[in-house]
Amino acid sequence: MLSDDSLRRIREQWTGNSTSSQLSLVSMPRARHGEEAITATATHGLDPFQLMAEYSMDVLCRLTMDGRCIYASPSATEVLGWKPREMEEQFPGDLIHPEDAETARHQMEVANAQWEQGARGTLRVRHRDGHYVWMDVATRAMPGQTAAQPWQMLVSLRDVSALRLRAEALEALTLTDSLTGLGNRRAFDAALHREASRAFRERSLLSLLMLDVDNFKRFNDLNGHQRGDACLSMIGHAIGSAARRPGDAAFRYGGEEMAILLPSTDTSGACLIAETLRAQVETLKLRPDLSQAVDGEAEVQTPRRPLLRALRVTVSIGVATMEPRAVEAAAECNPERLVAAADRALYKAKQGGRNRVVGPLMPAIKA
Repeated sequence: MLSDDSLRRIREQWTGNSTSSQLSLVSMPRARHGEEAITATATHGLDPFQLMAEYSMDVLCRLTMDGRCIYASPSATEVLGWKPREMEEQFPGDLIHPEDAETARHQMEVANAQWEQGARGTLRVRHRDGHYVWMDVATRAMPGQTAAQPWQMLVSLRDVSALRLRAEALEALTLTDSLTGLGNRRAFDAALHREASRAFRERSLLSLLMLDVDNFKRFNDLNGHQRGDACLSMIGHAIGSAARRPGDAAFRYGGEEMAILLPSTDTSGACLIAETLRAQVETLKLRPDLSQAVDGEAEVQTPRRPLLRALRVTVSIGVATMEPRAVEAAAECNPERLVAAADRALYKAKQGGRNRVVGPLMPAIKA
């Protein structure tokens, strides 16, 4: 039987409680069984890392310095679907999501250069059935037990998919307008810069629709803020439905103003979408009970008001298109020019009588 002091030293070697330890690469969710196993087997000269790996819920691996797996813990089957032997027959780097490959390479380089500290990151690792699992990956380079033994990489992988989903859900809330369900201004700014950069990089078109609810202040004053909010919600739903293609995105820009980004869409296509949306909004009617009226229902009777007409709204829409041309112009990418052009077109639509679409007031914006 090992003494308490011997057990303490073994734990320190593998759980990171001493300066010469392997940091926190190994967790002990089954500590009681782990202690019993250590006590029962340490006298037989078993490898402490492999011993602890057998009792860890995390996936623990040993890699050669060129990235080949020479050991994978049994938990690989439960977490990633791979049998340990299957993990040992391939390079784990091949299981990393292509978008995370550079991050994984950098992490290995840092772990090799700063072996006393190791490296940590979040990567997507391919499950045996093909889907990817978000994993918290801790890596550390370790010298051999003797001078003749080569260095190895010790890797711990912990499934953080549930945490990632919760974080993404919270992030989505911070980017969503609660009234309309559209993206908010923060989401618009991020999407605008992202899509503009892509347009310049791929030399593709990017169109923007800026919409404003006509006479909305007067609508609010006459009908109350509750009906005003219901009106915006109704229009927001229509706008969201108009952004139906992959890549299209709708936003509440501010107040009663909304926007739609249309990647890979020329001016004529954007104007067609805008006119379809304008006509659709023109047919919408809001009943006094704040629900949407059906077609042909122009008047509503209530106990307090014998006859009350369903409320109608219209929108004015300005359209602008960015058409990157020369490669050297990418450095001059300024998506605010696209917003300014769409705003000018929107102003022209409102000055022209509202409830209309106005396209670019100039040729497509050339970079």
